[in-house]
Amino acid sequence: MAKSSYLMDNSFTEQNILCYDPSDVSSNGYKVRNPLKLPAPLMVFQLSVISLTSLLIDVGLKPLGQPSLVAQVLGGIVFGPSVLGHLEAVKETIFPTRGVMALETAATFGVLFNLFVIGVECDSKRMFRPGKKAVIIGVSVLFTTLASTLALSMLIKSFVPMDPRLAKSLPIVAASQCVVGFPNICSLLKEMQILNTDQGRIATSAAMFCDIIGLTLGAVGFIKLQVEKEHSVAQKMGSILSPLILVIFTVYFVRPAVMKTLRLRPEGKPVGENYFICILVLVLAYILAAETIGQHFLFGSLLLGMAIPEGPPLGAALIRKLHYPVGKILYPVFLTTSGLKTDIFNIHFKSLWVISLLVLFGVLIKIGVMMIITRYTGLTIHDSIIVGLMLNARGVCDVVFFNIWRISQALSDEHFAVAIIISVVLVMVIITPLIRFLLRAIEQQAPTKRRTLQHSKPDLELRILVCIHELQSVPSMVNLLEASNATEQSPIGVIGLVLIELVGRAAPLLITHNHSQGAIPEDGSISLQIINALRQYELAYESCVTLQPFTTITHFELMHEDICRLALDQNATFIILPFHKHWEIDGSIGTSSRAIQNINSKVIKKAPCSLGILVDRGILKGTMATLSNQGVYHVAVVYIGGPDDAESLAYGARLARHQNVSITLIRFLMFGFDNARERKLDNSLIEAVRYENSTNESFVYEEHVTRDGVGLSASLRGLEDRFDLIVVGRNHDDSPLLVGLGTWSECPELGVVGDFLASPDVGITASVLVVHQQRVRGKLVNRAVKPVAVNNQDGPYPDMNNALNNGISTPRTSVSNDHPRWEITIDRAN
Repeated sequence: MAKSSYLMDNSFTEQNILCYDPSDVSSNGYKVRNPLKLPAPLMVFQLSVISLTSLLIDVGLKPLGQPSLVAQVLGGIVFGPSVLGHLEAVKETIFPTRGVMALETAATFGVLFNLFVIGVECDSKRMFRPGKKAVIIGVSVLFTTLASTLALSMLIKSFVPMDPRLAKSLPIVAASQCVVGFPNICSLLKEMQILNTDQGRIATSAAMFCDIIGLTLGAVGFIKLQVEKEHSVAQKMGSILSPLILVIFTVYFVRPAVMKTLRLRPEGKPVGENYFICILVLVLAYILAAETIGQHFLFGSLLLGMAIPEGPPLGAALIRKLHYPVGKILYPVFLTTSGLKTDIFNIHFKSLWVISLLVLFGVLIKIGVMMIITRYTGLTIHDSIIVGLMLNARGVCDVVFFNIWRISQALSDEHFAVAIIISVVLVMVIITPLIRFLLRAIEQQAPTKRRTLQHSKPDLELRILVCIHELQSVPSMVNLLEASNATEQSPIGVIGLVLIELVGRAAPLLITHNHSQGAIPEDGSISLQIINALRQYELAYESCVTLQPFTTITHFELMHEDICRLALDQNATFIILPFHKHWEIDGSIGTSSRAIQNINSKVIKKAPCSLGILVDRGILKGTMATLSNQGVYHVAVVYIGGPDDAESLAYGARLARHQNVSITLIRFLMFGFDNARERKLDNSLIEAVRYENSTNESFVYEEHVTRDGVGLSASLRGLEDRFDLIVVGRNHDDSPLLVGLGTWSECPELGVVGDFLASPDVGITASVLVVHQQRVRGKLVNRAVKPVAVNNQDGPYPDMNNALNNGISTPRTSVSNDHPRWEITIDRAN
């Protein structure tokens, strides 16, 4: 026969049977023949073109807030018969009929392994144990949408004359509108970075429960179709029992075998390559088994995925291995090939408006149902609309169903094209910016409440949210909490939040730990050790300290949402965040996490209260024990000026009340520079703290007068071995003392001075707490300073400039004859 032949027209919308000459399988190089005439080079070229085109469209649509799904489907439509596919050169060169089989095979492997990954990521325990709210939303939305759209399709068929093929397709399109796919919603919300919002958690929980109902109904429907095809009673019984046997075998044999194998693995070691290879072979075996018993091959892929334990060690390893080859290459090919099959020129106007009406009605029904059941869900109308829009998310579930129905000829090519364009692309184009707009409106309308240390009443409970990422930072965190001086008159409420990256799961978790310490995921086991350490602190101060422990398991790029949300819900006044660098005992940097740095930067922008970033160098000072087991805890408070320094001063004033804490307040002034208003505010704050500590022998006040940033850096270097902790504000209102210091700043989240103190080149061994006062949308809530009753309101140095100009060191006037110590130094450099 000829070199290659095919039996039907050159089109992705037709089924083709191809025969290749053996010489077409291997290439002899471009000098002998065109490589695109051969299957392998052609497929590689197609994958490259598809990926590049989808990427360019995605980049163009990102400013409009559109998800990647839209770009990937549009990439296929561009090369399909709707746009460039009509050009003979494109049709014969890039997507000829002889390349259909190979590309469809790649797309099939993409979708089956993608569904396997979805199954691995799903938390089967949460799916079968949903909350009351998820059950109400899931049942109401799914069955109401199904009944309403089917009823509307029947009405349209009764009153609108139409083609028999359209009449056959309408019930199928109507039924597809009730799909609430967890993979669809999770993928969209993760891409929009709103997976951790209250609305996102409700939508994903409801979608998980809907997936159970949907999978059950789908399996029953598929079994029914298989039974109708069989003739003998034995064959009918086989069609019914074989899927059930496969499910039972998976639940009672495969999953326990996998769990037992993982328990035999050496503790703490990563999953080996043999596990990965065995799982891949098992996936292919399950696909074969599903096809053998008459089920769709995707049933076997999804079933096995749900049997694999989610999260570390195995689930996370599988997700990492399959993320790029499947998620970034093969799965987009499946979406693109769906676009290649879409021909808009085959669409008739009646089919377009009838299906569009049905899709629009299904979207509105979901939103309407959410608004009606607000009484039972506790949501506002605004939140209900957002959740309703989220439940309309389209994705892999819809595309898979439409492709299956097209292959089974339940949908014609025309109605498949309409369903893809209207039900998938157009719906996503509309709902995605609407969700963003409504969520932004909620943020702008959020009430503003001042939550700062400076303005807190001393006799009220101080609520501190402590965020811990690693075990080694626990001792320093506990030291800081102990130094915060919890008393019965001024108790401390600790909200402990353990930060764990989400790997191998689709939905994030925010776990509330009670005193019984119930079961938590394996990747959350580190949180038990951290929380136990915090509980020891609570027990030591049980009359004046309360602990509320939480664990968040989520994506690092979304973790700031959980931190800010928990701080808001728990009425926190102060957040303590971990620094992204950790020191080794020899003074070198051991580990550095760019993800933690990004989290800190995002929390600074959105925090509902004041916060501090703790640069932990406890290992260098040897202060690994808690404060109650060691001597004096030496703390320095660096004061230059501005609201952040005022906040650090307020925290230092609280630390000064602890009997084992020695406080040194170090104020830096610039020679010859005076801002009367700012100086008056700063003087009032400092005098209030000095007055309060007038009888405190562990309180020292120092002033350092410098001429420039060089003098400031020299003075800061002098703090090298004197203190265990240095507290400093993050920003200093563009103080001229900082000119030149920020040129080589590596950590902008710490500010200029904080970055200098945290630099390993400076040689400081003390831990550093960088304090940031609460902002709302980038602005201070209230800059006003409360009046302070001191003897000298106008400042104790009316003739400071004259004294400095004459080179005289004038002692500070004390507000009390019992004031223990003072010290003034003048930088005479230059």
